[in-house]
Amino acid sequence: MHIGFVGLGRMGQAMASRLIGAGFSLTVWNRTLSKAEPLLEWGAHLAESLPALANVSDLTFTMLTDDNAVIQVYDPSDGLLAGDVTGRLFVEMSTIRPDTIKRIAALAVEREAALLDVPVSGTIGPAREGKLMALVGGTSEDLERARPALDVLCRRIAHVGPNGSGAMMKLVLNMPMAIYWQGLAEALAMGVQSGLDLGQMLDLIADSPAGLAALRMKIPAILGQTDEVAFDITGVRKDLLAMTVTAHLLGVPAPTGSAALASFAAATTAAWGDRDLAELIPYYIELAQKTTGT
Repeated sequence: MHIGFVGLGRMGQAMASRLIGAGFSLTVWNRTLSKAEPLLEWGAHLAESLPALANVSDLTFTMLTDDNAVIQVYDPSDGLLAGDVTGRLFVEMSTIRPDTIKRIAALAVEREAALLDVPVSGTIGPAREGKLMALVGGTSEDLERARPALDVLCRRIAHVGPNGSGAMMKLVLNMPMAIYWQGLAEALAMGVQSGLDLGQMLDLIADSPAGLAALRMKIPAILGQTDEVAFDITGVRKDLLAMTVTAHLLGVPAPTGSAALASFAAATTAAWGDRDLAELIPYYIELAQKTTGT
């Protein structure tokens, strides 16, 4: 099986390198060529264009920034769907709106190809270790075609329904997590303003029912002890926008999601966007200190 991979950000690079390590032949494409260079050194091939990549790949993964990037990459005029893709299978792994997935899947079917939406739960560490959780929307037959490669990347593969279901499940899964970090930021800022020690508060919260499973590993980022970014604030803002728009389209009020979106958007505007999502907490503490002049 020859695999194509489009989108070589932090997650894309981690997954692509794992596929190479598992022995798959890989052709890659990325708008910024420098991000492909490490993979080329490990044996990947570089496609001259998106149609060329689709032409040589039995299975093509896409891991992109947002809905607009996905629409552009799959553009039937000059993207992955521009050439003869009869019988090809595409696996779209970005966190985007379900209606976007349904649109792209319909374009693929028109060209006698197929598409699965397979966003994943997990960040760079699990991606490197093959411990992601895949949320699959599409047919069972197409999932079985993709399974040999997905097994390399994932500890669990959950088929949740037809096209769009994987994308929806990812929004459902990530929304409470994003809201959690907003609530934690408010609580810790309140504690700091009253004189409590941030490190001790984090230790006590992590050792209580209020501690999200991921909190313990995020404490170094919150305390400024590491520069590693697993998932940045801008990315959470983008995901929350997809979540709140989708909720409103379905008639679901999303007051807490909207409040979290406002905070992540404000942090992005304040130049914190490229920092780890857990650094919303020091941002919020700094905001509270500026507000009170302390």
